[in-house]
Amino acid sequence: MSPLSPAAQQALEQFQACQQWEQRARLLLQWSSQLTELPKDLRTAENLVQGCETRVWLVLKQKADAIHFEMACEARLLRGLLALLLVRIEGLNAAQITQIEINEWFNQLGLSRQLSPSRSNGLNAVLKRMEMLLQEI
Repeated sequence: MSPLSPAAQQALEQFQACQQWEQRARLLLQWSSQLTELPKDLRTAENLVQGCETRVWLVLKQKADAIHFEMACEARLLRGLLALLLVRIEGLNAAQITQIEINEWFNQLGLSRQLSPSRSNGLNAVLKRMEMLLQEI
């Protein structure tokens, strides 16, 4: 598994400190506000992730060696999950991102039991779309 960035380590500690689902749910909703909004002009069919029940748009921006994804999502809970996905891949290179086990990450956070099959499929679709975009660079 790829090393955790300081921000991902902090997120992990925050979620592991929660004793109950209600606490994790509140924290997840707080994380949803940390997802930087994708400008409306980039919310195009080309940037729409296929395989998600809720519409998710994903754009890859690369500056020098830094990889940065921007997303938009209509569902608040999913926005929190996407923010946690982004914090997990922060600072990783393309090869490391493609090796991420998304289910393991959410299991460590104590969130995997609350993920519905459709939400898990959607998160996997986002990760697959990320991998596809990374192959294009």
